Amino acid sequence: MAQPPDQPPQQGGFGPPPHQPPAQPPQAPATPPAPPQPGYGYPQQAPPPAPGPYGAPQQPGPYAPPQQPGPYGAPQQPGPYAPAAQPGPYGQQPGYGYPQPPQFPGAPGAPGTPPSGSRSPFKGRPAVVIAAAVAALLVVGGTVFAVTRGGDDKDDKPVATHSDDDKPSASADPVDPGDGSGDGGGGAQDFNAGRKAGEAKVLWYKEAPDAPASGAEAPGMWITGTTAVKAAYKEVVGYKVADGTPAWATVTLPQKVCAVTRQKTADDKVVVAYMSGTSDRAKCNQLQQLDLNTGAKGWTAVVADGALFDSAIDIELSLAGNTLVVGRSQSGTAYDVRTGKKLWDKKNYGDSCFPTAFAGGTRLVSVASCDATGAKEHEELQELDPATGKAKWTREFAKGWRVARTFSLDPLVVYSTNQDKNTWNISTFKADGTARSQVAFDGNFAPECQSAILQRDLTGCQGVVADANTLYLPTDAKSGPNEIVAIDLASGKQKWRVKSPADETMLPVRLEGGALVAYVEPSYDAAGQVVSIPTAGTAHTPAKLLQLPASTTALESSFYARDLAWTDGRFYLSSTRLNGADDAKEKLMLAYGK
Repeated sequence: MAQPPDQPPQQGGFGPPPHQPPAQPPQAPATPPAPPQPGYGYPQQAPPPAPGPYGAPQQPGPYAPPQQPGPYGAPQQPGPYAPAAQPGPYGQQPGYGYPQPPQFPGAPGAPGTPPSGSRSPFKGRPAVVIAAAVAALLVVGGTVFAVTRGGDDKDDKPVATHSDDDKPSASADPVDPGDGSGDGGGGAQDFNAGRKAGEAKVLWYKEAPDAPASGAEAPGMWITGTTAVKAAYKEVVGYKVADGTPAWATVTLPQKVCAVTRQKTADDKVVVAYMSGTSDRAKCNQLQQLDLNTGAKGWTAVVADGALFDSAIDIELSLAGNTLVVGRSQSGTAYDVRTGKKLWDKKNYGDSCFPTAFAGGTRLVSVASCDATGAKEHEELQELDPATGKAKWTREFAKGWRVARTFSLDPLVVYSTNQDKNTWNISTFKADGTARSQVAFDGNFAPECQSAILQRDLTGCQGVVADANTLYLPTDAKSGPNEIVAIDLASGKQKWRVKSPADETMLPVRLEGGALVAYVEPSYDAAGQVVSIPTAGTAHTPAKLLQLPASTTALESSFYARDLAWTDGRFYLSSTRLNGADDAKEKLMLAYGK
């Protein structure tokens, strides 16, 4: 609910994911939170005569825009496309070193007293934001996470591992090698034995391949009509969705997997990247196309380095239709995902704007860092034509604002942060890139996002869903049930909210048949559930789709770094990170159904 006009907004913003591993890298000491800012609201667009940051008088009600100087101590710029002047030579670079205390990826800026100034992420346009005093962002310039890429070679990047106490005991896990040799059943423990009336079945469970002590990635989870596919360490495995039996022989790669396309093509193709070797100078630059239904290997390619300071040590893979974009630190290269043929390069443009992140899906967007070392430092958001790489439109953000996540690509919903002002903003855009709305009420939201250290991972969030007119976000509850809030994308205002049916957090998973499918997490003594929430009308009462079995409560609860999926009446949990801390078998995938 919105705060009364005479009360400060709630502290926090985005808190740590509920399943954050307890063991963390060394952390910087926390700083006391910043004092709350004045009330916020969706400001008027017409330029009024009164003095202030934008010359706009306060609106009536609790959501008046803060009366502060503009972002540059200057009058409003003429629209969102003001060009950057005298850009610096480099795009925004990822820093190195240990992260600050972990928060929700893309959490608001560093604690401390925020300086006065515009709270709008867009140059020349006032905006509604919600102040949040939380722990500092990573020095890598973006998002806040505790897990990064590790491997079996020497690596000075921070790596988080789970403590032994967080793993189920060996006797609690069914024994299945996870290499395709098992039958997908319970093995040493039959989780379906003694299943209670009304509980879902454990369709199958798989263990992960052994990972090195430094840990390994297990990115991506792709579900087709017949096959569930997972990458883990140096392997890509495929299982039949109905019973978990091997769909095809395990694909073994020469080195560890380091990036994947979260999206798949219409004919179920994906691309994975693996390291070039095991030395400190190894790069994430080897591409392999795979068919999810057959396991067949397609084309391969080696990603070349860009210009000076633009390396392929760490890359992002984004897929928009049949266009694969490989994002380096300061540029991107596009390939035809069907053939591997190079299509185009996205390099620096203007005076000094360097593409630093891409997001793919039903459309393709890029984020560029401009004049990173100059007085007019800012970021720009562009939608790109997947076929040519040409920009359809460009949206300039004010200095200090950073595009942290894309909560949705169609419609385009962007989450941005301002570290100096301890603020965040959720905005949605029309097809031509013009602003549509911004979240216009206070709230503590807590989607779950994957790690993003050297790359931004714009599409790495789950627990947030959008359709053409509504954004669905989970609130953050320190204890007890949370809520899912439906936000009108036309106005930025709340449509409705619904409380979790259990005393645990409920996360949006997907939209299906006019309803929102959500996952209700397990507690220490009760299993989770999958529910359906009607999105239309006035009644939004959750109806149970699957009651997960009590016999897997401990195993279900132990998926910390995880992916969730609901497809064809089946619910999947999978690990996204292997810690490799000891000789115990680690979990990989767990599938439920009726």
